[in-house]
Amino acid sequence: MQSKQGLLAIAEGGTVFLDEVGELPLDLQSKLLRALQEREIRPVGSTKTTPIDVRILAATNRDLEQAVAQGVFRRDLYFRLNVLSLRIPPLRERRGDIPLLVTSFLERLSRESDRNYEVSEDAMKALLGYDWPGNIRELENCIERCCAMNSGPVIHNTDLPNCISGGKEGSKGNRQNE
Repeated sequence: MQSKQGLLAIAEGGTVFLDEVGELPLDLQSKLLRALQEREIRPVGSTKTTPIDVRILAATNRDLEQAVAQGVFRRDLYFRLNVLSLRIPPLRERRGDIPLLVTSFLERLSRESDRNYEVSEDAMKALLGYDWPGNIRELENCIERCCAMNSGPVIHNTDLPNCISGGKEGSKGNRQNE
């Protein structure tokens, strides 16, 4: 059986992005802390440590200070990761980004499908009016869904999920030659 390298070993000399680091169980938090503190890892089953040189970027939607206070996130790991902290406001607090993001997603989907997708004015208005609790991932998935379900290149308000359009789901995918 061939052994696999771990994430930190593979990233040697580079950067590791830890998404949703606030969801790490306490036992894994202690292992991550040890690796960051000592700048070395010990592969599973090995008795030898291996030095590592990696930069860590971590993201979470949790309030880690509160998680530390509740005892579900290690204080020492919090301070180790919190060298430079950036707060990116949720999408509902930066609605001006929505048209730019939608355009970017549509350009990618248009390239991938060899179609020229667009969003109608009414659909954009609905997209701007929604709070996006799932942030950019939810917006991206919504746009992908609309493109997959729509037979025409223009996404209308009726093509959006009910929670976004604020109405009944209409004739999804029934528009021809728009």
